[in-house]
Amino acid sequence: MTEWNKRTKAVHAGTRRSQYNEVSEAIFLTQGFVYDTAEDAQQRFLKAGEDEFIYARYGNPTTAMFEDRIAAIEGAEDAFATASGMAAVSGALMSMLKAGDHVVSARALFGSCLYVLEEVLTRYGVEVTFVDGTDLAQWKAALRPNTKIAFFESISNPALEVADLPAIAKLAHDVGAMVMVDNVFATPVYSRALELGADAVIYSATKHIDGQGRALAGVILGSKDFIRGTVEPYMKHTGGSMSPFTAWMLVKGLEHMDLRVRAQTASALHIAKGLEGHPKLTRVIYPGLESHPQHRLCMDQMGAGGTVLAIDAGSQEASFKLLNALNIFLISNNLGDAKSIATPPASTTHQRLPDDQKAHLGITPGLIRLSIGLEDPDDLLRDLHAALDAV
Repeated sequence: MTEWNKRTKAVHAGTRRSQYNEVSEAIFLTQGFVYDTAEDAQQRFLKAGEDEFIYARYGNPTTAMFEDRIAAIEGAEDAFATASGMAAVSGALMSMLKAGDHVVSARALFGSCLYVLEEVLTRYGVEVTFVDGTDLAQWKAALRPNTKIAFFESISNPALEVADLPAIAKLAHDVGAMVMVDNVFATPVYSRALELGADAVIYSATKHIDGQGRALAGVILGSKDFIRGTVEPYMKHTGGSMSPFTAWMLVKGLEHMDLRVRAQTASALHIAKGLEGHPKLTRVIYPGLESHPQHRLCMDQMGAGGTVLAIDAGSQEASFKLLNALNIFLISNNLGDAKSIATPPASTTHQRLPDDQKAHLGITPGLIRLSIGLEDPDDLLRDLHAALDAV
């Protein structure tokens, strides 16, 4: 299996078949498991074997199948499936940290990630320092001997800044810190995060892994020691585990994730090129465009610009007019979906940020994040041009 490419692993890796030898993976919708004897029960609670299960909060055959499959795709030793993307972020951080520890984080983060770092971790005595994610000098200055974790988004949400993963990883490793990457915008299709120096990779599996608007889910990937020794005890006792039915949906989603994401990426580039230079837009931001400040870095790290771009209509009034004139794009706050979605971050996902911080991060009142779906790209471009005409 190790010699298979990602697309083959996404269809076959980690498959567990029941005694009926089914083609499509079975769902084990059970919260518990039966032991042959009291002695077997005792032994399993002392140490469960490789394919032995105790309780669905601890693990389940369907969930394990998803974990094995996504780990194979990512090139990780192991994975732990969680109930949501934020359960993955908070679980990965909380399982590692204690009072007196220090975290250095990029400032450009999803709103809920900022809440965990600013409000939750500091409440328990963890010190957090924020830096501009693209400024290596700030990373170097902020990292110190008691820094436990360097945390950042490989491509920031929503302004699409690209972090220099190998350079940040080297700086963090020089002080003994763990490198933890929220990798949603890179997607498992283009990800080389572990190869480039990350120690742990986090996905909101709600996004491209499911990619069909059906489920909340997340996953943490890394070494077996980290996943089973640190993450699993925390997650199974605090209740952030994934349900078996969700795991089954994600297993099926992985089968065609590569096809979906590559088609969405091609459409995103087509649309970004079609909008660049439009007189009613002050900015078109897409890492796949040569005009993007980290374009070369993005191509080196991922080989593609991803499925999301951002446009700036200049003001909230103009952005709302544009949004309200769209016919195909849905106004919502998800991304990575088969359906194209338009989001105004300043008034939704990042609305809790102070205005000066929004301005610093490039989250202007007119900014619109566009998650490109599986519709015809020319239809999407016509929809955007028509909406711009209405502004």
